[in-house]
Amino acid sequence: MALRKCWRITAFVPRLLWKSPVQPEVSVTGGRSSVSYYVNTHQGFKSTELQLRSFSSEPPSTDVTYEQLKQVLADRKAVVIDVREPWELREYGFIPGAVNVPLGQVNTALQLDPEEFREKFGGEMPRQTDNIVFTCLAGIRSKTALDTATSLGYKVVQHYPGGWQDWVKREQNK
Repeated sequence: MALRKCWRITAFVPRLLWKSPVQPEVSVTGGRSSVSYYVNTHQGFKSTELQLRSFSSEPPSTDVTYEQLKQVLADRKAVVIDVREPWELREYGFIPGAVNVPLGQVNTALQLDPEEFREKFGGEMPRQTDNIVFTCLAGIRSKTALDTATSLGYKVVQHYPGGWQDWVKREQNK
């Protein structure tokens, strides 16, 4: 319903700009639609650009690829949280730079005082505006952790769907 109303508005916009033949040119960049209308004026053609928000029923992607995770770790642009149990990290291994917060503790951990978080989990507590990437063994628990963090108000939350299994396979192939 709301989408239908938006389309009615965007159909009306060219009429507002219409002095002569109007030629729309549409481009999509970075999730935004840009519509340029070339209006024939006395001095020639004049470009008028309108920024329209793109509407989609799909949420923005929350998945991180192996390459993106490697870059995030190298640049230290995100807090990477491994939600597996500590015995899994000891037995199978872990992604260097990741903080271990078992899935059952994610909800309470993300509500701790930053000093308590550092003492209990050995890493910096993410702020609500920080980029957080969750990982686990195969991407199932990390998706649950993502949902938990989102419900707590964290804004930039992602997960690595390949998890430890994908990570170790790609690291061994190097």
